[in-house]
Formats: sequence, C-alpha cells, structure tokens
Amino acid sequence: RRRAILLTNMSFQAAIQNNTHDSVKVSGASVQDPSGPSGIITIPLSLSSESVDDMYYGCSQKMLIKVKRHYLPRSTREGLHSTYTKLCALKAMRSKDIYDPLSWIHFKALCAYTAGSYDELNRAVRKGRASYKTSFEFHALHFLLSDAIRLLKVNQRSCYTTYRRSRLLFSGEQGQTIRFGSFASSSLNKDLLHFGRRTCFEINTCFGAYLKSYSEFDSEEDEVLIPPYEMFKIVSVDTSGQNDLQCEVVYKLETAGVHSSLNCQHTPKITS
Repeated sequence: RRRAILLTNMSFQAAIQNNTHDSVKVSGASVQDPSGPSGIITIPLSLSSESVDDMYYGCSQKMLIKVKRHYLPRSTREGLHSTYTKLCALKAMRSKDIYDPLSWIHFKALCAYTAGSYDELNRAVRKGRASYKTSFEFHALHFLLSDAIRLLKVNQRSCYTTYRRSRLLFSGEQGQTIRFGSFASSSLNKDLLHFGRRTCFEINTCFGAYLKSYSEFDSEEDEVLIPPYEMFKIVSVDTSGQNDLQCEVVYKLETAGVHSSLNCQHTPKITS
C-alpha cells in the first residue's frame, strides 16, 4: 500500500527530496451548527479528506504520457478542446520566452481553467477521492494544472502572501490545520472587493504558482493558483470586522507543507 506524501513547510524542491514524514498531528475540523448568524450557511474548514489530492510526485512523466495518449483524446467536460482554449494557448505559446517550462497542453489547461472550467472541476475534486481510480472525469485537467503549478514554481520565488475572498461564511479555529481541497485561486491584490467580503483569507503559500506573466489568463487579478494538496495552519481569526480587507471574518493562514493521500495511486511511480 502506498503511503501518503506528507511534507512539512519547506520549498517544493526541498520538500520532494525529504518526503520522510509518516504522519502529522493536526487539530480536528470544527464541528458547528451548519446555520450561522441570520440563517447563513456556515462551511467548516477542514483537511478536506475526500478531495483528489494527487501531486504526482515520482510519476509525473508517466502520467503525462497517459494524459496525452488516453485522457486528452477522450476529454469532453474539461474545456480543453474549445476554440477559445486553443486560441488562448496559441497566444501564450507565441509570447513565451525560451525559459518558460510550460507546453502547449499546459497552456490549454490554464486557459480552460481560467475561462470557467474551474467550477465544475473543483466540485469534482473536493469530493472525488472515492471515484479517483474509477469514474473521476477530470484526470487530464487535474494533472495538467498540478504539473503547470510544479513547473512554474521552478522559476518563481518560494512563497507568496496572497488573498482569497468569498461571499460564503467559513468556520475554523486558531491552530487548526486545513486544506482548501481544490484548486484555489488567490491574488496578490487584497482589494478585489467584488469577489466577496463575508470571509477573507490572508495566505502565506509556498506551493502556489503566480500566473501574472500570462496576461491572457490574468490581466488584473494577480492570480496565484494554490494546489489541492497544500496544507495551512490557521494562525489567527479576526471577527471584529475592523480590518484592512473589509471582511466580516479574516483567517490568516501559514503554509504547513503538503499532504497527498492519493499520490501516484492512478499511475505507478517510476522507481530507480
């Protein structure tokens, strides 16, 4: 049985060379009445144990071949073959520099995701663990986004302070360790109020990738895309409403490494 990849806070390059941790002690997700103030539904923050969190450490090349040969030709729900996606990826290919590690199909995945495929993908990712090796329908997009994040991090600084806003109310406790459990869009810009003012997250991420250099994806939002497998510790919870983000609740999150319970479970690792 393959053990989960579980890493403490370090750079991606350092982390993948030191994946020796077998367990991590975390506080449990808060369990609260699902109805918050004024009848607003409250979503508990947690480690998202049912999510598709494969980080493909040790099997990325084998999975890339599998995606090209099997999943891409059969992809119907991921938006990878739309006219917009192809034109967007073509523009990115023409403008990239010689040091850019992303390929045509990585650009297609980023274009598809930012054009709207994120909603359906993330719904499937949050609850898809049980069906990952059977009926999960987003293998191509999930892998290509994860691989794009990994490749982009090679030429980027190790960590970013980013912000994520929501119109929904989330509940969590100081000291708790959580994951978003899906691909989470965040921004270097803390003033994007139109994305929500009910719950905000100030995030220190060391595994999210900055997309700003690809203007066709992100002309104004300064997006940093966080993978499903990154863990965060809640270091503070501000419910005063008196904060720079102008939000009802602000969670300050510090990266806590990564946890990948499904690592390479769909594609065996390459062994030396």
